[in-house]
Amino acid sequence: MSNRSYGILGTGALGGYYGAKLQRAGLDVHFLLHSDYEHVCQHGLVVESPDGDFTLPRVNAYQDAAKMPPCDVVAIALKTTQNHLLPQMLHSVVKDDGVVLVLQNGLGVEAEVAEIVGSQRVIGGLCFLCSNKVGAGHIHHLDYGEIKLGEYTPDYSPGGITGRMRQIANDFENAGIPIQLAEDLLLARWQKLVWNIPYNGLSVVLNATTDELMADSHTCTLVKQLMDEVVAGAKACDRIIPDSFVQKMLDYTLKMKPYRTSMKIDYDEKRQMEVETMFGNPLRIAKAAGGNLSQITMLYQQLKFLDARNRHN
Repeated sequence: MSNRSYGILGTGALGGYYGAKLQRAGLDVHFLLHSDYEHVCQHGLVVESPDGDFTLPRVNAYQDAAKMPPCDVVAIALKTTQNHLLPQMLHSVVKDDGVVLVLQNGLGVEAEVAEIVGSQRVIGGLCFLCSNKVGAGHIHHLDYGEIKLGEYTPDYSPGGITGRMRQIANDFENAGIPIQLAEDLLLARWQKLVWNIPYNGLSVVLNATTDELMADSHTCTLVKQLMDEVVAGAKACDRIIPDSFVQKMLDYTLKMKPYRTSMKIDYDEKRQMEVETMFGNPLRIAKAAGGNLSQITMLYQQLKFLDARNRHN
């Protein structure tokens, strides 16, 4: 049994699911909560999953990161729109020799965290998970669940596969969470955007779930065109994504259960959307490298308009 302790910053659809799985496997896990704090203190966490439902009647719950014990691994599962809170959270909750696991969407998110704790203490994590929070302390896992881990380096050069990546991977795998280890975090981030950019963006602009986007020939063509632009953005950054990967993402989504994306949920709940990390940052990075992503630029501008209007109505 591993003696590593885990801190989960953000106990929502993602952090709640992975943290609950880790605790269920016997690991020492500490959860930071906001609105669900009182409920989870009294009732614990409930996870519904096709892999088997379970309840954790008691969890280590905190409303203030300063009251959490220093942990060996701190997983950031907050929305990137909350990253302005990280400077006041991270210094107390991560051990001096601990690592921060950034389980967030988009591009450039590790660099923000590295400015707080140092680049040598940051690992990126890309979550391929269909999960929703359906009530206080209540997570509904629909499909998938794999995490891809990659070491962060200041210039996003390939960091290789390290011993600490393998240790964390072992903990997650023992908890029933599939893990892949990536030698090149930047390539892995661009690969994740192949799915995130078309489905998150179009789900908001067109008010559609993933299955609806895939059922229509016009939107299916648009999804493919946006994926191809992501591939072009990666190529501008000297990262090659093969056509077979694009096809794999399309095939996965066809088989996926009908899904309302995280960005669509944020929009529907009138919360700020992760437009900058998921769209703005990739566009700026690709442009600096000489890329021209015109369709993604149009989608980004539409989302900026919708986000501003949605939150001020």
